[in-house]
Amino acid sequence: MSPGTVPGDEYNSELPPHTIQNLAAALPGNLNGRADASLSARPVTGTRPGRSGGPRAADSAAHPATHTVEISTPGVARAARPATGVVAALSVPAADSSAATHSRRERLRTENGPAPESASMLTSDRLLAVNRKTKPPPHGTWNSFVYAATLHLVNLGDSAKVRAHNAMDERIRREFEGGTRFVPILTRKGGVGKTTVTALLGMALADAREDRIIAVDANPDRGTLSERVSKQTRSTVRDVVSKAASIGGFTDFSALVSRDATRLDILASDTDPLLSEAFDENDYNVVADLAARYYSIMLTDCGTGIVHSVMRATLQRADSIVIVSGGSVDEARLASETLTWLEANGYGDLVRNAIVALNTATQGTNLVKLEEIESHFRSRVREIVRIPYDPQLAAGSVISYNDLKPITQLAARTLAALVVEGLPADRAV
Repeated sequence: MSPGTVPGDEYNSELPPHTIQNLAAALPGNLNGRADASLSARPVTGTRPGRSGGPRAADSAAHPATHTVEISTPGVARAARPATGVVAALSVPAADSSAATHSRRERLRTENGPAPESASMLTSDRLLAVNRKTKPPPHGTWNSFVYAATLHLVNLGDSAKVRAHNAMDERIRREFEGGTRFVPILTRKGGVGKTTVTALLGMALADAREDRIIAVDANPDRGTLSERVSKQTRSTVRDVVSKAASIGGFTDFSALVSRDATRLDILASDTDPLLSEAFDENDYNVVADLAARYYSIMLTDCGTGIVHSVMRATLQRADSIVIVSGGSVDEARLASETLTWLEANGYGDLVRNAIVALNTATQGTNLVKLEEIESHFRSRVREIVRIPYDPQLAAGSVISYNDLKPITQLAARTLAALVVEGLPADRAV
């Protein structure tokens, strides 16, 4: 220790001289100046005292010399000294660093990051690691056989057919926000299977989706939509209109509809010919307003009277439309004229987003080039779907969706997927 040095003001190190100089140069400016002055003012002792207090040359050769560096610092409390330079970067409290990171994360999330995820995003497919224990048993004849024959050691996954079916389900199950979607099914000609297509579309939607689907028979000329399912009530749209004020919940409304095995609800039209013309635009709006409380999608089986007031109310609410055409020359021409009428009356957007359901079960289909009909409609609408012949549909009676031919079910599901994809996903109620 140098004479006049207060204990605690010196720093003993076993480092070589050039390392001491490097450390001194790395100090901030205000400290570096004092370190240089101290180094120049006080000599460095290059000897190491022995046990008897004298220098030992052997120890000096075998051990590094002891160097004393004295750094004078202002008499300021350590807690009050402001940190600068490298010292500041290394002395940030952990809490402040966390707060800075958190605020930055929140800022990036607000400015550039995605919107917060809902709880529905936490699906099993996303969270569970796929392995032998968590992978579900496969579906499909051959894949299931291999899984069973190998005592569950070989899991090939679902067959291509099953995967395609599930992919179609995902398309049909697309979620909506902001109110009921209205889809009228219409054409200017009767007898082309408009009611059958309405029932098929509704069943495909209700079978795949988890929300509520309703099909309303708005035909003022005695529609037959309710005859496509097993009747559970004799109520009609007229009863809904007359009891509208007393309907306080879904239980009251569901007592007025019939429901089939797919959970499709059907509201019948008036059966009394003396009252059929009484169902007008105002009545339709009453029914639609009530249905909008409880259902996600409302299908409307429209009549052939395209200029009827019910048609005007239907089109004003429509989010998408389905045009039904038969396979004959006059049926295809009348369906195309329906599109022309819609374009001429300000519904061009609906026409461009429309789906044409081409019913190939009508007379004359085998004599007509269906490809040419499809080519014509493809130039005017978004998509075309062929509805194949099915004996159950041709009977004109109750439709059992599970008993339809696989190709008929596929056509109905394809129509449902295309309709859903054309509906707005989010909008104000």
